[in-house]
Amino acid sequence: MDVDLVVRNASILTVDEQRPRAHTLAVHHGRVFALDEPGLRGCEEIDAEGATLVPGFGDAHNHMAGFGQNLLSVDLRGLHTLDELYSKVAERALTLPPEAFVLGAGYDDTAIGGHPHRAALDRASGGRPVVLTHRSEHVTTVNSPVLDLLGVLSGTAAVPPGGVVVRDEHGDPTGTLEEQAQNLVNTLLVPFPAEELVDALGRASAVYASEGLTHVTECGIGGGWIGRSPTELAAYQAARGSGALTVRVQLMPVVDALHPLHGHASDQPDGRSGFGLDLGVRTGFGDDRLRIGPVKIFLDGSLVARTAAMREPFHDHHGCGYLQADPELMRGHILDAHASGWRVAAHAIGDRAIDLALDVFAEAQRQCPRPDVRHRIEHAAVTGPGQIERMAALGITPVPQPRFLYEIGDTMAAAIGHDRADELYRHASFLRAGLRVPGSSDRPVAAGAPLLGMQSMVQRLTSGGAVLGPDERVDAGTALRAYTLDTAWIAGEENLRGSLTPGKLADFVLLGDDITTIDPDRIGTTEVLATYIAGSRIFGTTNP
Repeated sequence: MDVDLVVRNASILTVDEQRPRAHTLAVHHGRVFALDEPGLRGCEEIDAEGATLVPGFGDAHNHMAGFGQNLLSVDLRGLHTLDELYSKVAERALTLPPEAFVLGAGYDDTAIGGHPHRAALDRASGGRPVVLTHRSEHVTTVNSPVLDLLGVLSGTAAVPPGGVVVRDEHGDPTGTLEEQAQNLVNTLLVPFPAEELVDALGRASAVYASEGLTHVTECGIGGGWIGRSPTELAAYQAARGSGALTVRVQLMPVVDALHPLHGHASDQPDGRSGFGLDLGVRTGFGDDRLRIGPVKIFLDGSLVARTAAMREPFHDHHGCGYLQADPELMRGHILDAHASGWRVAAHAIGDRAIDLALDVFAEAQRQCPRPDVRHRIEHAAVTGPGQIERMAALGITPVPQPRFLYEIGDTMAAAIGHDRADELYRHASFLRAGLRVPGSSDRPVAAGAPLLGMQSMVQRLTSGGAVLGPDERVDAGTALRAYTLDTAWIAGEENLRGSLTPGKLADFVLLGDDITTIDPDRIGTTEVLATYIAGSRIFGTTNP
């Protein structure tokens, strides 16, 4: 019989335990029709010429719109001195009108010798307002014109709880704003125009497709310091309608975007008001191209910024970090969201924040049992004694970012002390406890190419050459599963995608090498030859 597409002469890694390998893939009506089925002819035929074919890659935690916007900002990654940063700001400022904002992203204070100072930014920008985002995205540095607009210099600014305006020894603001204090800057920039967001999503989609990504989860839309617009979902819909958005996306609204919903008394869980989006929209609404996922709530900050909530003081910094808001307020939000049918994604990096998340998730299940709800802890960066076992007992999924180990591993180890460095991003320990561990990047905080993430899972090398937690390394096959079937599972879509199984969506990638057999040093540089969604090519050439 004739089908839409047949790919022949491929080395197919199906990520399906029932049939792990094949050589021929048949696609019909956007789904996998058969593997190694003789007698099939394709309306389109591809000779893979021995290339490796794998399921499309997923990223369970990224910031797509922000990444797309950053592609047009001043790129501050990879700098080594503050002078380099000031020079880049000055160079961009010369191209802008006097009142225009200079926007930059990705600077690393540990690499350049500290956070930029507002006075130096004033000189570099010629008086133009400057907003620079730290690579962690938990810190923003601005200059004097911005502080003046915000009322910080006059003392009239109301700093949100869970935020810090950094001041020098004389009490003067330096220009650095931590965590929730970044909301002050959002009053000047947000909402971004829908047209700008659509363009950003188109730019991001092109990069994602070139890296083999076919599905991503956008972790934070609609509000808070991370949202780009209160109508951000509409921008995603517009991007999908125009064809700019080529990959599948699951969207996490931030908890700030949810509000009480008053339906019929019989619909109110445990006497609580409903908690969600207008019309009762909640986790699961949408289709396989664009769907509402969990609600996102920030419990703490960042290891790099030393704002994560820790049980013990940082090794190289005074204090134990802090929570993003009053614990009782955050507890109430999680309980309300759980009772109202939402999956919850709790951002918790420090072990003290993880304790809070686990306590509240346990309470939520006692009050309103929901089997297989798949709540998540985003990052789960520092897990102390007993915490992994609690996650497994409660069915809570950690969502770590393995590429952090390479890009900021040395900084994270310095933050918590090298005697605790083995507690960072404990992939193998999570698996040994029976947990699934989906792959993710937190892009643009770290490089988002899934193959780079897989290499870091296998090697656990830092950029300085250290191995963090050698017992936490996994094999390449496990890493591949993390970025395919496990990312589909945490999204609740394992029956739709994640493996090349007949009946599932025909999302796949052609690679230049078999990443499960090559030297681990080569995994991250393996060539992506082509990327397909529903049997249609979104990147690459017809034949390898």
